[in-house]
Amino acid sequence: MNKADAKKRIEKLRQEISKYRYAYHVLDTLEISEAALDSLKHELYKLEQQFPELITPDSPTQRVAGKPLAGFKKVRHSARMLSIEDVFKREEADEWLARIQKLEPHAKFDFFAEVKMDGLAGSLVYEDGVFVQGSTRGDGTVGEDVTQNLRTIEAIPLSLRVPQPREIEAFLKKHHGHIQASRVREVLEQHAGRIEIRGEAYMTKSQLATLNKDLAKKQQPLLANPRNAAAGSIRQLDASVVAGRKLSFFGYAMVGDYGTTTHGQTHEMIALLGVPQNPHNRFCKNLDAVEALHAELYKKREKLDYWADGVVVNINEDAIFERLGVVGKTPRAMIAWKFPAEQATTIVRDIEVSVGRTGALTPVALLEPVPIQGTTVTHASLHNEDEIKRLGLKIGDTVIVEKAGDVIPKVMQVLPKLRTGKERAFYMPKSCPICGSSVERKEGEAIIRCTNSKCFAMQLAGLLHFVSAFDMRGLGEKIAEQLIQKGFVHQPSELFSLEAGDFLQLEGFAEISSNKLVKEIQAHREVELGRFINALGIPHVGAQTAEDLARHFGTIQNFLQVKADDLEEIDGVGEVVAESIMTYLQDAHHKQEIKDLLEAVHVKPATKREKTGPLLGTTWVFTGTFSSIAREVAKEKIRNLGGTISESVSKKTSFVVVGEEPGSKYDKAKKLGVGTLSEAQFLRKIHS
Repeated sequence: MNKADAKKRIEKLRQEISKYRYAYHVLDTLEISEAALDSLKHELYKLEQQFPELITPDSPTQRVAGKPLAGFKKVRHSARMLSIEDVFKREEADEWLARIQKLEPHAKFDFFAEVKMDGLAGSLVYEDGVFVQGSTRGDGTVGEDVTQNLRTIEAIPLSLRVPQPREIEAFLKKHHGHIQASRVREVLEQHAGRIEIRGEAYMTKSQLATLNKDLAKKQQPLLANPRNAAAGSIRQLDASVVAGRKLSFFGYAMVGDYGTTTHGQTHEMIALLGVPQNPHNRFCKNLDAVEALHAELYKKREKLDYWADGVVVNINEDAIFERLGVVGKTPRAMIAWKFPAEQATTIVRDIEVSVGRTGALTPVALLEPVPIQGTTVTHASLHNEDEIKRLGLKIGDTVIVEKAGDVIPKVMQVLPKLRTGKERAFYMPKSCPICGSSVERKEGEAIIRCTNSKCFAMQLAGLLHFVSAFDMRGLGEKIAEQLIQKGFVHQPSELFSLEAGDFLQLEGFAEISSNKLVKEIQAHREVELGRFINALGIPHVGAQTAEDLARHFGTIQNFLQVKADDLEEIDGVGEVVAESIMTYLQDAHHKQEIKDLLEAVHVKPATKREKTGPLLGTTWVFTGTFSSIAREVAKEKIRNLGGTISESVSKKTSFVVVGEEPGSKYDKAKKLGVGTLSEAQFLRKIHS
């Protein structure tokens, strides 16, 4: 091929590669396979090697070029990269709006809301359409020149895209009368002079997982999280390392006058120029619409393939935005409405020990009140003595507390460098803090238990659990305490013998309220088998396991005659649960309690679930985390196909499905020679 033909071919290849890059990163469509695209890039590379004089800075082959840098040069931003005021609830957003309405009393406010990406802010500068400089935010005024590194990000075009005439006309028609048409047309068609686009460089969760797998194989330190991975990558001195990290980029602002009059229009222009923007960003006519988007994103945040920590709310009209100005480093016309924090730091003021219905002594941290996920947290479970030792926790320590989803707050980490020297060690009590009886810790267990089966705390917790399981309304903790203290109730069966006169002796009761509560208790003399089993309070048997047991045995008589070998074949029942059930049912005290209960209530039989399906006779165990299917969904699929779910691995287990970061179940499966399946293998198997 001669030089003239090579030049034509190179130009065609660059155009097509650029078109496919735009389709993938901006339009989220894959017009040809990645392998085919790589083939086009390889052809372009070979032609440029043959004719090096035809190489241009914006060629797709020039994303990684040059030797590693000795350091980063400083870059002064043409306009400050500002920080944003944080708000955490609707009331604070309303207060923000009220403040700016006082400054612009005649303005009509609407908004453009963006996903607040948790990555690294960056600035892209184009001269006559060609990418010439990329920089970090730095202190807002001066950043670092990371051009070589940003060039490696495929989502960032090395030369700005020229939209099709029909795209430009559609954009102008959509915003007719509210846009400077001639200037917009000039920018989109000619790209003359300087164009600056700002946005967020980030790493996807899936890419981080891939990278960490590779690092683990090489026995190298793993990357902590997507945010740190993105920031650390951008500051690598060797661009080839950054290229291997495969970062992504979303644009969200332009610096300068480009003919647009709203923030929403700017986002559309950014996409037309070839820089992707987050598809969840949207125009919101009022704060109600912003709040709805905030709630929607918060609900689905775990399913997003990137870290996000809130919604950035902008006044949509550029003129109003400018008039409102800046306070310090923060524009008045913009806030970051953050998602409720899942972690916070606080101080452990004390540790108290509670006693549960099984006699388990549980240490609980009393915390300096701290808001997490929209609620004020004052307590956090420390689980057991071993957990306190693992954390190295002392009373008075500053700690990190986490409340993920709706679970009980948990102390995640101690910050020992913040100690003052006044902290003191904690020791589990040698006797029950409620009744003073001796405590014991059985071999192989982490739990310390009170040995007194008549301990007040155990009676109270057991009674409250029973009431909850039977769904009796109106009988709360204070009433239960008085019933036990006055000797009216020693075990749950005695609830059904209570009369209105008994309640009249309790604080706060009159004739009407006494009769009402007696009527409520008597209405529960008939109960489903699953509720009854749950109400017994058998250690390790929750509501779902109780339902599984009920469906398996059908009647209370069958359940009470159970043998140990029968239990491990039941959904949700493993070795530990099976042993706990047998120990409970063989205990003389519990046998008498069940007998007394059956004299007071009628237990309705449950419908036995007859299993059918291609997986009938197989037992499955799941361990680790799964990316493409929720664990409970996977379990339900197995059940629907006739299989059985177990929580522990034994020789009877058919398959162990192994996700990311599997636990001891995986090790036991290998030891016993039980078959294992990866997530992908599992999905293929059940789909077949």
